[in-house]
Amino acid sequence: MRNALLADLTLLLHGLFILFVVLGGCLVFWRRGIAWIHLPCAAWGSLIEFKGWVCPLTYLENDLRIAAGKDGYAAGFIDHYLVPLVYPAGLTSETQILLGLAVIVINIFIYAFALRR
Repeated sequence: MRNALLADLTLLLHGLFILFVVLGGCLVFWRRGIAWIHLPCAAWGSLIEFKGWVCPLTYLENDLRIAAGKDGYAAGFIDHYLVPLVYPAGLTSETQILLGLAVIVINIFIYAFALRR
């Protein structure tokens, strides 16, 4: 039971991290110092997409699920949780590159707007 709870908490953390990667730049309007945390996270999220890597949080969640006697999943977080919702045909490397570029472009606009203020 403890491992299943930890796996669910890891899943929640993973989802929040993805939201932070994509939209965390908006927090710079509240506290400018957040940029020092957000920019490396956004770079990491883009790099994972560009390289087609699997985030270490996916491995942690899988290990915890297996330790809890449940099935893990073979693909990454996006493949397992978001692809069925957003990309039913499957996630291609081209789509991953577009997702990585989207992270960069969204954050360039956010930071450009923040710097003008």
